[in-house]
Amino acid sequence: MGIFDRFQSKSKKAWEITAPVAGECVPLQEVSDPTFAQEMLGKGVAIRPTDGRVTAPSDGIVTTMFPTGHAVAMTTRDGIEILVHVGLDTVNLGGEGFTKYVEEGQQVKKGDLLIEADLQKIGKQYETITPVVVCNTQDYEKVEGMTGKTVTAQDSVIRITV
Repeated sequence: MGIFDRFQSKSKKAWEITAPVAGECVPLQEVSDPTFAQEMLGKGVAIRPTDGRVTAPSDGIVTTMFPTGHAVAMTTRDGIEILVHVGLDTVNLGGEGFTKYVEEGQQVKKGDLLIEADLQKIGKQYETITPVVVCNTQDYEKVEGMTGKTVTAQDSVIRITV
């Protein structure tokens, strides 16, 4: 072991996940659905969207595109599993108000358009708050949300440390 190897082994690797939508970034605990609020699916943030354009929060592959278009899951090149869920109980809309732009297995770049959501239409029946969750939280030393701010799509909102 060389003198510099000791320093390298102590340095931590970190990634940042960006906002898939513009809006107010709040803690997951503010989501009224306990599945998200109690972090059952993992740690992350929620965004009260001001824009219905949902973009890729990182480079990676689309692992699940829900048939209704209300949610998308992807895995980054580094193996981070991310779920973006537009609104609460929006699966009940059966796809109304959602337009999908990607499909399962598709490679995406950070910022690519994944879904367009008609927030006005959706908001008449359901809450539009959008949880962004790291589903494999247990694989990382720390997953922390950068909340309490208004964000535009592609602003950093989650920091992950190994």
